[in-house]
Amino acid sequence: MQLAKRLDGIGEYYFSQKLREIDELNKLGKNIINLGIGSPDLPPHAEVIKTLQEESAKPNVHAYQPYKGSAVLRKAISEWYKKWYGVELNPDTEILPLIGSKEGIMHICMTYFQAGIAVLVPNPGYPTYSSAVKLSGATPVPYTLKEENDYEPDFAEIEHLIRENSQAPLNGIKGLFLNYPQMPTGQLPTKKLFENVVAFAKANKILVIHDNPYSFILNDAPMSILSVEGAKDCVIELNSLSKSHNMAGWRVGMLCGVKERIDEVIRFKSNMDSGMFLPVQLAAAKALSLGRDWHEQVNQVYKKRREKVFKLLDSLNCVYSRDQAGLFVWAKIDTRFKDCFECSDFILHNSYVFITPGGIFGSAGEKYVRVSLCAAEEKIDEAIKRIIK
Repeated sequence: MQLAKRLDGIGEYYFSQKLREIDELNKLGKNIINLGIGSPDLPPHAEVIKTLQEESAKPNVHAYQPYKGSAVLRKAISEWYKKWYGVELNPDTEILPLIGSKEGIMHICMTYFQAGIAVLVPNPGYPTYSSAVKLSGATPVPYTLKEENDYEPDFAEIEHLIRENSQAPLNGIKGLFLNYPQMPTGQLPTKKLFENVVAFAKANKILVIHDNPYSFILNDAPMSILSVEGAKDCVIELNSLSKSHNMAGWRVGMLCGVKERIDEVIRFKSNMDSGMFLPVQLAAAKALSLGRDWHEQVNQVYKKRREKVFKLLDSLNCVYSRDQAGLFVWAKIDTRFKDCFECSDFILHNSYVFITPGGIFGSAGEKYVRVSLCAAEEKIDEAIKRIIK
């Protein structure tokens, strides 16, 4: 069979390939310590698991669910946004539950983008943004996030990119992916940044897709771009329970925006999948009702692990900021390594520790590595010992 053209230039996801390599090394007895992937190793709250168990035991919860999700979950999302972000969302019209926010990225691209359109993606940034844009037929255009600019967009550069991509064969830039707290750099947003993004998007008639899954991890002041006045006119926001509530494998996310955007995305989504298993939605609603104690407890664990990761990076002569949010630490590599891939492979094959090369997030990450906090302190201690040895 001949592959569809839409797959041209799209390879297998990096971690999918790398995990096979790690698996082969483990078969040889190398016992790799994986500090690469941000999959929380801690469980959800006990009451969340209990809700799933109790609800799934009921005989009347196993049917297809509405494409717009359970009213109970939408109400819980609305209350969560109001409590933590100060954002008013109509649960009936401005919220769409998702089977993970990664699904939402694809739905948005297929709803709004096509051949002849350009879409801005952060460099460094989550690789799925570019892949989803390509699969839609549109053209991803990287905009650079620089350490010296606090990993914020350079609007002068973006204006240049808009002019550059407004001539045939492209018909202009129609979308911009944004992600704060930023992954992989851990940069926190400011209200001023979000205000500038909204003003710029309105002036240039660009749809902003803000991906917001890390706002509760090592961050005392969660923020949504939708809290900016007038943001709903040009912004839709993705959010997720994967990181904030240790529910990555549950696949529960959400899309928030004005009714028109939600209705438009449902036109695609309803032809692509169905609603989530109802007990999962009800358990997710329970998770969203958890208070500050839950987040403080989780963050205490991550704070201790982060201190260990700082020591690991010190042993590699890396340079990093101690003011990062999210599940990772982003660090500049020692000059003895040509690039991040050489650094990552050297550590993997000599210390049997895997850390992520920053280059997979774009060319701006080629001198950086990313270390996950999703491993117990003992594992990080062992990784440090192996690297020093």
